[in-house]
Amino acid sequence: MVDKIIRVFNMINAIQTNPGITAADLALKCNVTIRTVYRDLELIDHIAPLTNDGRGTGYRFLGKFFMYPLDFSEQESLVFSLLPSVLDKDKLPPGFDTAYDKVMATHKKEKSQQNSMMESIADIIQMGTPAYRKESKNLLQPILQAALEQRSIDTVYHTQSRNETTERRIDPYYLVPRDQRFYMIGYCHLKKDIRTFRVSRFMNVALTDQRFDKSRFNIRKYLKNTWSIDRGDKNTVFKVRFSAEIARYIKEEELFVQPRMKDLPDGSLLFEVTVNNEKEFMKWVLQYGPAAEVIEPQSARDALKQQLHAWTDMY
Repeated sequence: MVDKIIRVFNMINAIQTNPGITAADLALKCNVTIRTVYRDLELIDHIAPLTNDGRGTGYRFLGKFFMYPLDFSEQESLVFSLLPSVLDKDKLPPGFDTAYDKVMATHKKEKSQQNSMMESIADIIQMGTPAYRKESKNLLQPILQAALEQRSIDTVYHTQSRNETTERRIDPYYLVPRDQRFYMIGYCHLKKDIRTFRVSRFMNVALTDQRFDKSRFNIRKYLKNTWSIDRGDKNTVFKVRFSAEIARYIKEEELFVQPRMKDLPDGSLLFEVTVNNEKEFMKWVLQYGPAAEVIEPQSARDALKQQLHAWTDMY
């Protein structure tokens, strides 16, 4: 069986290296009969489709199939690394040790390249430093790696609302950019629920070997009607009229909810949206000053009047 596995690997490598290689050449390379080659090619064809345009034209892979990278998981890598210790070396064919070393070297090179790529991505994405800290670790790289490999992380996290620092194990599902910050949405083992974490509030992050499955989590459903990142529990319909001067800029806003927009005869824009957090939405509207008039709900208009009175008294 080990003999056959090594032979199939060698055939795949030979076809990759020499597209159009004939069955006779494969038999010569692998030191087997042509009949054995044909049986092995049938097996390989189930893994990656092969093509042969006719007698004497040889074999090649369809599409862009390529065996490298191996893309071993950590568990697969561990199992493969233990292979020599569970096999009877006296019964192994010549070349097993060199073939095994090549596979492991390929895996190590692949992991090194993946880590290097994630480090480069993390370096390219520049994040701010909280004002209360002189220095801040860039923990984006291990969080990215954990999310891609679906591995849990052990963290130290500071909750600003309670001014509390806790140790937590988290399954990082998604990274979400909001207002020049990164947030991580994932399952918190401490709270036994889905939570949203601001990345800059992590004090430390360490990858674990524990795997998670996020297939049952729907990010769109979770963030439905959420204007920015903080989810509320009460939906409110807002109607806002934006002046003609800024209407075109509102239309190109990249939003995570679906508004209803209507052009008015004077060039202004009627903007209607349902959100579950009034505070977040109003913060966005206020940046446009008198160019944005809240039409509904009346409670929001009344709150704005009170705020304007408070500002007038202050200044």
